[in-house]
Amino acid sequence: MRESIHTYFKVGTILWMSYPPSMYGTTFGGYEDSLKKVLRDDSFDCIELTQIPDDALREETKKLLAQSHMKICYGAQPRLLQTGWNPNDLCEEERQKAEKTLLEGVDEAAELGADSLAFLAGKWQPETREEAYQQLLKTTVHVCEYAKTKGIHVNLEVFDYDCDKAALIGPAPLAARFAADVRNCCQNFGLLVDLSHFPTTYETSRFVIQTLRPYICHLHIGNAVMERGFDGYGDKHPRFGYPKSANDTEELLDFFRVLKEEGFFRKQDPMGLSLEVSPRPGEDADIVLANTKRVINRAWALLED
Repeated sequence: MRESIHTYFKVGTILWMSYPPSMYGTTFGGYEDSLKKVLRDDSFDCIELTQIPDDALREETKKLLAQSHMKICYGAQPRLLQTGWNPNDLCEEERQKAEKTLLEGVDEAAELGADSLAFLAGKWQPETREEAYQQLLKTTVHVCEYAKTKGIHVNLEVFDYDCDKAALIGPAPLAARFAADVRNCCQNFGLLVDLSHFPTTYETSRFVIQTLRPYICHLHIGNAVMERGFDGYGDKHPRFGYPKSANDTEELLDFFRVLKEEGFFRKQDPMGLSLEVSPRPGEDADIVLANTKRVINRAWALLED
């Protein structure tokens, strides 16, 4: 493409994935340094943040974000994954715990200046799939209704259903059904699709994007290892080119081609497109981030006008 990728997308990164919390260190400065690296990098138009429990750190983050002129998105996935709370739990008391933390996430997203909140479905069992579906629908509608009062859009991220996170939503056809059900009463709802999850749901870019086209509101790109027994198996988001991994430049190029064909290149309303790539143990986070940018740049350069 002759035109810049920034013409059509707000390119971003997910702070807690690019610089995992364990790499922030135990001091305020570790987190702040990582945040500033992203905010100072003009190759990024968007940043995704998650829960910041420390009041002083959250206040400092707000000040830095306000200077950045970046699109801010809030990821509530860690609020669920780190606690084990399940928004489709069949036990109503447990479901309400998940709903409560998501509602608190809406408040934090609004405080940080984010315009969207993303989350994921919880684990499920085949024999109670429909009951879990109704529980997730209840949670999602409640969160969307509250988020609307704060001007926040809600996105459900489509995950694997049987290999790692084992979430109720996807695969893509079930995600489409769920999005349609939520949209019946909540217009501030959509889906987040991630290239790194396509191998984990045994689907292709074309199938996922065409199936979910009316509901896609945010995009992630990344990689996955789907050969059992090898490092990084499952939903670990290793760098592009990682041994035994599924995605690289050609797969990202195909992803871009399908997005272009399906009308997602929108100059007047560019969609958020975030890197979800994380260093494996012993890897350098800055180098892994640079690796991802190089793959994006090469795939974009190969994309036909």
